[in-house]
Amino acid sequence: MKRFVILAYGLVCYAIFFATFLYAIWFVFTMDATPSGPLRPLSTRVLIDALLLAVFALQHSVMARQWFKRAWTRIVPVEAERSTYVLFASLALLLLIRFWQPLLGPIWQVQNPVGIRILQGLFALGWLIVLGSTFLIDHFELFGLKQVWFFFSGKEFKALGFVTPGPYRFVRHPLYLGFLTAFWSTPTMTAGHLFFAIMTTAYILLAIQLEEHDLTAIHGEQYRSYRKSVSMLTPWPRKKTS
Repeated sequence: MKRFVILAYGLVCYAIFFATFLYAIWFVFTMDATPSGPLRPLSTRVLIDALLLAVFALQHSVMARQWFKRAWTRIVPVEAERSTYVLFASLALLLLIRFWQPLLGPIWQVQNPVGIRILQGLFALGWLIVLGSTFLIDHFELFGLKQVWFFFSGKEFKALGFVTPGPYRFVRHPLYLGFLTAFWSTPTMTAGHLFFAIMTTAYILLAIQLEEHDLTAIHGEQYRSYRKSVSMLTPWPRKKTS
């Protein structure tokens, strides 16, 4: 019975994640649109947005740390740990989308039709990079499905380990590069969108440091060597190996 429950739980968590992922794309694409209802005072809107981003960042950062996972799995079955992280991450993102307060006033606006199409193409490309990167490093393990399926099947689950497929040979974090590309590629940049892009960029740069600290602790010299030879977010200029 436990196997069925955990498998069903993992499937539900994944379904919530995927729906949230699609909703997030729409949210970023439409966040510069003029709202139909009345607006709160500017200071209140900025404070709410900052708090929503803080909740999202704290959830992602704290629940991803190894010390938290060790403590958390005393309560949550190990097989469902990743699915639970995915669920909480999705809920934090849904909270942000639902209560995000628009900050109007264009910072810049591209009028040229070619420029608009280029930025829209980059927006789509960014999200494709995000999704594609997850499949390169095992999408189903990353979002907890593999763990619950192995438990259901009575097989021993072993993490994929350290691999550098495709773009990971040129950029250490193509997934984050995809997010940055999507967040900044907009023909109309309002104050709210700019605030969102700046704050998420700052968080991504911090998250990379935390993530790489964990990866170095897990993979040791293998990851240190990778870090020295491959750039963090942009493939150019290439790092020189000694």
